[in-house]
Amino acid sequence: MNPQKIIEQAKNYVMLSNNHNLELIKPLFAGDATYHSVYFGEYSGSDAIHTMMTSFFAHFPDAHWEVAQYRTIENNGVQFEFIMTGMDTASGERIRRHGLERIYFTLDGLIKHIAVCEPEVSQPHS
Repeated sequence: MNPQKIIEQAKNYVMLSNNHNLELIKPLFAGDATYHSVYFGEYSGSDAIHTMMTSFFAHFPDAHWEVAQYRTIENNGVQFEFIMTGMDTASGERIRRHGLERIYFTLDGLIKHIAVCEPEVSQPHS
């Protein structure tokens, strides 16, 4: 798959997420897609992922992701660091969370796996 096309698809996913447009996000996923987040757990299948996202946006109604740079990685993937901000309705507090996300696409351009990790930390040199 074309690296620029993969990056554009990842940018589109983030834009739709920032707009909380679940109706247009759901068809981006393959039916058997998987989602793993160090913050929210593991989900299998586009329906389970959609249910998790619906719950997430109810919990963080103004969630927003800021991404400075996208880069292609192995297996038709895109990786980017993000800063997610939003109001946590459970605690009433604003959050600001740094993370690292990897999105992998099928050859047909559907999302097959998303991994949300803690950001990579550079180790100090001795």
